[in-house]
Amino acid sequence: MFTDWLELALLVVVGFLSGAINAVAGGGSLLVFPALLATGMSPLVANVTNSIAQGPGFVGAAISQRKDLTGTPRRVWLTTVAAAVGSALGCVLLMVLPGKVFDAVVPVLVGLSAVLMAFQNTIRKWLGTPGDDAPDRTVLLTVGIFLASIYGGYFGGARSVILIAILVLAATDSMRRLNALKSWLGMIGSAVTLIVYALIAPVDWIAVLTLVPTTVLGGFVGGKLAQKLPSNLLRYLVVVIAAGVAVYMTLD
Repeated sequence: MFTDWLELALLVVVGFLSGAINAVAGGGSLLVFPALLATGMSPLVANVTNSIAQGPGFVGAAISQRKDLTGTPRRVWLTTVAAAVGSALGCVLLMVLPGKVFDAVVPVLVGLSAVLMAFQNTIRKWLGTPGDDAPDRTVLLTVGIFLASIYGGYFGGARSVILIAILVLAATDSMRRLNALKSWLGMIGSAVTLIVYALIAPVDWIAVLTLVPTTVLGGFVGGKLAQKLPSNLLRYLVVVIAAGVAVYMTLD
């Protein structure tokens, strides 16, 4: 629960920035997590609240890109099941494992997110985009999405970066279509996360109701400005913040 209006204002501003950064560069959830910590939430409450609040952004992206999902029904269904089951498993692990496990693992996951954000373009170039004649590595793709979704259910920061890296590695298609599938899988994972966390997790619903509209508004504005803003600068800003959070949580 918020102690004053300053904390509420902080979440309004950070929610807007998060939505805009997600639209331009990705990784905006890594801004919201430390902001929630700054309001006095425990890492667990901040994590589940952040995960739920980020969901509407995936819904909007998935709807806007739905036409690019046609033509590969088998891939979509396999990865959808993997994302749903993996996300549910990640949520359950978060709630059943001892709190000290979460306290120890989250700084590592935040640090991993920072590294992936920093080097996502390099990783994409290294992985390459499979050509039209390359085999679709279905098993690798399905297992990879399953593992990434466990991560997303346990800690949702930079889930999109991990999903797109796996899709580029294991699937044969254009980046546009793979990005559409990433948005769809992110939406599925967020829906499962919402259901599980709403039932069993200590969600701060006031924070969720504050973040959702500001995140959506920020995403709308960010989408309009995406071609004009320096995405690399925004991405590295998120990287610095995420790295600082990881170090802080390690030393705390």
